[in-house]
Amino acid sequence: MHEKPTHVVSAVVLQARSGQLQVLLWQRRQPPFDGAFALPGGYLLPGETLEDSIRRHLAEKVDVRELSHIEQLVTTSDPARHPSEWQVATAYLGLVPSDLDPTLPSDTSWHRVADLPETAFDHGVIISTGRERLRAKLSYTNIGFALAPHSFSISELRDLYTAALEHEVSATNLQRVLLRRELLEATGELRHSGPSGGRPAALYRFRSRTLSITDQFAVLRPPGQHG
Repeated sequence: MHEKPTHVVSAVVLQARSGQLQVLLWQRRQPPFDGAFALPGGYLLPGETLEDSIRRHLAEKVDVRELSHIEQLVTTSDPARHPSEWQVATAYLGLVPSDLDPTLPSDTSWHRVADLPETAFDHGVIISTGRERLRAKLSYTNIGFALAPHSFSISELRDLYTAALEHEVSATNLQRVLLRRELLEATGELRHSGPSGGRPAALYRFRSRTLSITDQFAVLRPPGQHG
C-alpha cells in the first residue's frame, strides 16, 4: 500500500436511450478487474484541476462538447477500493441530450443502468449515486434540459423523465408543473404526425439551459405515492 494516495477521476455519463436510462462504460483489458466494465476516467496529473482532468479523460471516450451538463458528484477514499494502491476518487455526473449519438471507441458502449454488467472497483455504487442525483434534481431543478433536445413535444419530454425516473410520468401533470415554474416556453412550431395521422404536437424548449433550483421542496413520486 502506498504511503500517500493517488487521485483519480471518473464520470457517470448518462443518456436516455431507447426509453431507458443508460450509462457510458468501457471494458478493461488489464488487471485489476480484467474484463469488467468501468467508468471513463483516470489519474489526476500534476497541475490539473479536477474538472480539467475529467474533461481530458472523457475526450478519449466521447466528444466532451456533446455533454450538456457536468457537475461534481462524490469523492470516495476507502483504502480498499483498489487492490494494490491507495486511491482518492472523485466522480462527476455528465448528461448527454437524447438526440445525440456520440461516436465511441471500440471498447466503450452504453449500458442500461437498471441492468449493469460486472463493474470494476466501486463503480456500480458510483453509478447508483449518479442515478439518484439525477432523479432528485429532476424534481427540484431544471436539469431536464440536459436530457432533452433543444425542442420537443410534451410527450417526448415525458418519455425522457419516465426513462430517468423509472416510473410512469403523466404528460399532463409534467406540463402543468414545468409551465407553472416557468421552465418551458412554446417555440411556435409543431411536430407533424406520421403516416398514422393525429393532431400535430406543439413544440417546447427549456427557457434556460443552465442549471438552477426551481422548487427546493418538490419531489416527483411514482403514481400512488403521496406525502
